[in-house]
Amino acid sequence: MKTVEFGKQHNDVIMLLHGGGLSWWNYKAEAELLKDQYHVVLPILDGHAGSDDDFISIEKNASRLISFIDKEFGGSVLLIGGLSLGAQILVEMLTQRNSICQNAVIESASVIPSKLTNALIKPMFSLSYGLVKKKCFAQMQFDYLHIRKDLFEDYYRDTSQISKENMIAFLEANTSYEIKPNLQNVHAKVRILVGEKEQKKMIRSAEQLHKALPGSVLEIKKGLYHGEYSINHPEEYTKELLDMICYISLNSSSVVL
Repeated sequence: MKTVEFGKQHNDVIMLLHGGGLSWWNYKAEAELLKDQYHVVLPILDGHAGSDDDFISIEKNASRLISFIDKEFGGSVLLIGGLSLGAQILVEMLTQRNSICQNAVIESASVIPSKLTNALIKPMFSLSYGLVKKKCFAQMQFDYLHIRKDLFEDYYRDTSQISKENMIAFLEANTSYEIKPNLQNVHAKVRILVGEKEQKKMIRSAEQLHKALPGSVLEIKKGLYHGEYSINHPEEYTKELLDMICYISLNSSSVVL
């Protein structure tokens, strides 16, 4: 498991799982803000630039992360956060090990499969994969994702290094993942985040997760698109993590708008 780590001198561990097609720099700003108080671990997900293994499935990546936590941190960490694909992997980690962390922040995790989108991924990327390495195309994709401009070079460098096979594999996994029956009795305090301007399917996914995780808090971020909160607002995101760690969570039935 390849990771980038900050604040190694601290005992309390925060692990943040980046979105699909991105990398550890997704959470670099948060790590810089947290490193004086916490040991921040930013794994590179399977199949992404700099990773040590191809992407097989969300389930496999989750089990590898659990094994890493078992080996390095005694089986549990203070907090795990994840965005999009990283959030799906976090959900799967909680499914496989309900005590893997004390706090969990699930941002923009899709748990409603899309059969049509899933079926189109392989033929679409088989024809268009070459465009990924073209900077002008990467810029269009980057702009569509609403990522802050200073991250473009990181985005272009790492996206262009993802193999076609890995890109297809994690996109197919992303569009087919759903909640499993054994996602229950999770020991962690769970906060579920989604942007108000995300696709309706994403908001419905957040609502399904909230229902499946009694005691969780669902927060819909006003005016934000997919992934904007942690990527473009690291100070606010970090404050939310710290508040979650340091204070009692909000009422379990609340939905913050």
